[in-house]
Amino acid sequence: MKRVLELMIVLLLGSAVPAWGMIPGHTALKVVAVIALSLGYLAVLFRSGGKPPMDSKRLRRIKRGTDLIWIGGFAAVIEAVFLVFWFIKSEAGAVARVFAVVMPVLLVGLVLFMGVIRTASSAKQIKIKDHVLMMMFWWMPVLNIFLIRRYYKTAKREYFFELDKLELENARAESTVCATKYPILLVHGIFFRDWQLVNYWGRIPATLIRNGARIFYGKQQSAQSVPDSARELRDTILSVIKETGAEKVNIIAHSKGGLDSRYAISCLGMDKYVATLTTINTPHKGCDMVDFLLGKLSQGFVDFVTARYNKLFTVLGDTKPDFIAGVKDLSAVRARDYVTEMPDKEGVSYRSYMSIMSSAGSAGIPLNFGYLLIKKLNGPNDGLVWEESAKHGEYHLITTPQKRGVSHGDVIDLMRENIDNYDVREFYVDIVKGLREEGY
Repeated sequence: MKRVLELMIVLLLGSAVPAWGMIPGHTALKVVAVIALSLGYLAVLFRSGGKPPMDSKRLRRIKRGTDLIWIGGFAAVIEAVFLVFWFIKSEAGAVARVFAVVMPVLLVGLVLFMGVIRTASSAKQIKIKDHVLMMMFWWMPVLNIFLIRRYYKTAKREYFFELDKLELENARAESTVCATKYPILLVHGIFFRDWQLVNYWGRIPATLIRNGARIFYGKQQSAQSVPDSARELRDTILSVIKETGAEKVNIIAHSKGGLDSRYAISCLGMDKYVATLTTINTPHKGCDMVDFLLGKLSQGFVDFVTARYNKLFTVLGDTKPDFIAGVKDLSAVRARDYVTEMPDKEGVSYRSYMSIMSSAGSAGIPLNFGYLLIKKLNGPNDGLVWEESAKHGEYHLITTPQKRGVSHGDVIDLMRENIDNYDVREFYVDIVKGLREEGY
């Protein structure tokens, strides 16, 4: 109802010039009406988005931005139709006709502009390419309509998705469904670090913490051999045990982090301190793609990439990065020895999860190329790991009812993207909730 009222204010003020001559009445009354409409118009532009069921400034901005786009869109169509009929029947002079067009164009354009600005600054699901296209082609008729419509639809979906999420978390806030007996240790994969400014795990840790989980991070370097990373992980496990007073930890590890964790458990005595190991898209049987690429690339090129990587990540915080050692430990040939080198330990519960992409279009570079290569070499995969390689212990395949699939990055919320019919944050809540229900 408020949107309709605000739409009427924009329409009436935009039609002030034609209406001035069409509606009888004293000039003073018309001036007062225009002033009142102008004040109402300013309120339309700068009013906040109200208060959703949950208090969230970002969601209020998204809501208000989409409301303004809705108002501006309908106002543009109605004003255009009205002006066509007015031009046909009106006998107004040239000046009046010019103002009759310029005024609604400016007013409606400003409403749309404010809507796009609020939406663009608040909606995280709008992609960079959409922002770039908007900056380049906002002035181009027809094309700008499609761009604004895309902004509107993306932001609206995000608003309802996040609002439902907040309502769900509020409803279960007291139950602390993720309050496990043992703290949760999140272990990252290769080529990343545990930066808190840009969290490897996206929005997942915050959601788990809101639901009662105690979260810690593996803190191993971005790229080292499995044994070297495992030794760093061992130190982290002992540190968490000391800090929390807990007897054990629950490890949730992604990609190579699962191999690092297995080595720490099997070879470094951490089985005494680990209750469960949950691996996510971990190449337990290695990656044939690694063997294929290392066989095709020249040694000079490999040495060049290794040197550049190690230099860059030394600057970014690693003390002794080893790119090629980390990559070689992902080899399928190397992984054949893992069964005997890293045997499962009694007393540790092992479970694994795997997601797969449905096509190369399910992800961007480099996962789309990885998907095509691994599909040819092995079959279904997530862009880096093939399905059979991820199976270890109690196995679960992540399935979604939509065609997109879930990539190696999606499964850790790397891009913070809301995927239709797959809520990555709830996926991890379910994992941790299950650990709690099992007594871990």
